[in-house]
Amino acid sequence: MRLDKFLSSQGLCGRKDVKPLAKQGRITVNGVPVKDPGLAVQPGKDLVALDGREVVYAEHVYLMLNKPDGILCATKDDQQRTVLDLVPPELMRPGLFPAGRLDKDTTGFVLLTDDGDLSHKILAPKSHIMKTYEALLDHPLADEDVALLAKGIVLKDGTECLPAEVTPLNGNLVCIRICEGKYHQVKRMIAACNNAVLRLKRTHMGALALDEALPEGTCRPLTTAELEQLFQ
Repeated sequence: MRLDKFLSSQGLCGRKDVKPLAKQGRITVNGVPVKDPGLAVQPGKDLVALDGREVVYAEHVYLMLNKPDGILCATKDDQQRTVLDLVPPELMRPGLFPAGRLDKDTTGFVLLTDDGDLSHKILAPKSHIMKTYEALLDHPLADEDVALLAKGIVLKDGTECLPAEVTPLNGNLVCIRICEGKYHQVKRMIAACNNAVLRLKRTHMGALALDEALPEGTCRPLTTAELEQLFQ
């Protein structure tokens, strides 16, 4: 892999920035300053450092974001803030995107990654990766509505939904688990039960829970163990 591609792929700088950095002596490979941005390096074997700090190569990045209300689950918008606007420069990577979108007014767990294969696996209904939400409703769900959702409800426009696991919590608060992510799905399922979602938060993806210590509007990398929990 070229040195400039190596460094730019880790979000440290653009490829065009590598040449001037190298000329300034700020880049070393195996302890030796290098001037050639096209130098071939082997990730995992060669020790690349920028300003004396080792650059640990990772093919992909996986971030847990605690999304606040009012932020778009998109990569770019000319008028409104998106989830990528919340990513600090040191965690930003080319091609980063939200793996599964939340509505603008829905809060909670968003997975940000540059790994398209993993995203597809998580989002495909046949993978049965459950997404868990806490929903505050206009009024409590009747038992027959819980049973209807568990069988797989048909929305008012004829869209068929796979079975959902619904657990009443306190008062008008319920826990809803689904393995697909149709447009406004949770809100539309509840509307089909002649009810309304007043507040919605995603709390889990697979067996991985949103980190309670992660403040709204911030993100952090997932550990290897946490990444595995997505598929449990």
